[in-house]
Amino acid sequence: MDTLTKLTEEQVEQMLDDRPEWSEAGGVIQRTYQFKDFVHSMKFVNQVADLAEEKQHHPDILVRYNKVTLSLSTHDAGGITTKDFDLAAETDKLL
Repeated sequence: MDTLTKLTEEQVEQMLDDRPEWSEAGGVIQRTYQFKDFVHSMKFVNQVADLAEEKQHHPDILVRYNKVTLSLSTHDAGGITTKDFDLAAETDKLL
């Protein structure tokens, strides 16, 4: 499947079965990670930033002290693609 082809709602639901910590909300997939404290949150954010630059795919990032929420969609495709799920899997490996 082309990584820039927008997935159908059914395809998104099927792919979320493999990423149970992630959910779909408003045309993005998202996950909130929880850490010991703010410093650990920011270390994770910096790792995500390095990965995002490497992949040339940049999530929206919300930091709330010890919680980091990543939201992914592919703007060029106008929605969620396999590229988003690929980056979700890579960010999960950072833990």
